[in-house]
Amino acid sequence: MARRLLPSMQRQLFPLLCRLKHNHNITANPINELHIPVMATEVIDYLKPEPGKIFIDMTFGAGGHTKRILDHSPNTTVITLDRDQESYELAMDMKDDYPNRLIPMLGKFSELPDLLKAHGYGFASIDGILFDFGCSSMQFDQADRGFALSKNGPLDMRMDKDRIPGQPTAADVLAKIDEEDLARILKIYGEEKCAKKIARAIVDTRYSLRKIETTKELADLVNSCFNDNLRLDKLQRHAHNATKTFLALRIFVNDELNEINYGMLLAERFLKQNGRLVAITFHSLEDLIVKRHLMGNLLGNVANPIPLRYSSHALVQELEVINELKESSWQQLNKHVLVPTTEEIERNPRSRSAKFRAAVKE
Repeated sequence: MARRLLPSMQRQLFPLLCRLKHNHNITANPINELHIPVMATEVIDYLKPEPGKIFIDMTFGAGGHTKRILDHSPNTTVITLDRDQESYELAMDMKDDYPNRLIPMLGKFSELPDLLKAHGYGFASIDGILFDFGCSSMQFDQADRGFALSKNGPLDMRMDKDRIPGQPTAADVLAKIDEEDLARILKIYGEEKCAKKIARAIVDTRYSLRKIETTKELADLVNSCFNDNLRLDKLQRHAHNATKTFLALRIFVNDELNEINYGMLLAERFLKQNGRLVAITFHSLEDLIVKRHLMGNLLGNVANPIPLRYSSHALVQELEVINELKESSWQQLNKHVLVPTTEEIERNPRSRSAKFRAAVKE
C-alpha cells in the first residue's frame, strides 16, 4: 500500500530512514515571553474564531497563535498538537489559564486521527485548522536541539526529541549514510547546488578524521567547501553556506514533507463543510505541497513529484481510509499568497520568509 503511493524518486530515498532506524507556568516562561507568532492578525482575520467553534492548532510551538485565538473569542475551543514534548508541556500549562477550552495533544500530524478519536472527535467535526510549518522559535533558540547554525550543540534535529525510540539524529544519519544517498538528500530537500561536493567532504571526514557530532563541526565543514564565497538567499540576503545542508537534514530526519502532505489530507477530512484552513509556510518545498493541495493538483494522495516518504507502517490503515481522495475541494480565500508587512518583519525578523494561504472547505 505505502509503496504504491511513492513516485520514482521517492522509492530511491524510502529505504534510507528504515535502515537508519534499525542500526511550568507559561506566563513566567521566558520562551513564551520571547515568542512572537507570525502573521497573527491575518490568522484571526481568516480563521474567524467565534463562540462555540472548535479549532486545531496543528503546530502549537510556544502557543502564540493559540493564545490569540482563545483571547479573541470567548467560548472557543482549541485543540493543540505538537510533536515536541516541551511544547506539549507548555500547552498543558496554558490549559490552566483557559479552563475547559484547551485540549493539548502530543504527536505528529500522522498521529492525529487516533488522538482525536480518543477525545471523541471524528471526520467533519472541526471548524478551523491552522498550520505554522517548520521549526518553532524555541527549537532554534536551544543549542542542545541541534537546529541552529549560530548555536553550537549536539547534531540532533529531532523535533520529537526522545519521544520516538529508534528515531535517528542528524549525527546518526551522517555517520551511516553513503555518499550518493547523502548528495541526493541535500539536492532534493535542501535544493543545494553543491550537494555532491558537500557529501564527499562529509564522508571523507567521517572515514579519515572523526564522526561529525556537533552543529559547529558540520557548519565549519560545509563552509570549507565554498572557499569563503558569500552566499545570498532568494531574497538577496547574506546566508550561511551550510543553511541548505541543515535544512535538508532536518527535513529528512523528521520526515517533514510527508507529514505536511498527510496533514493536508487530514485537514480536508476533519474540517466541517465551510470549515477554514490557514497555512503558513517558510520555504518553497512546504509551500509547494500546500499550494497543490489547495489547487487540487494531486497525484493520488501526493501533492508533488518530489520524495514524500510514507515510511510509517502505522499509516497504512489511515491511508486506506483516505485513498479515494483524488482532488481537493478548497475555495482559496486569498487569490495571491500573503506575506508579512514591513512593520512585522522589522518587529519579528523570523517572519520575513513566511507565506500565508487560506481556504474554505466546500
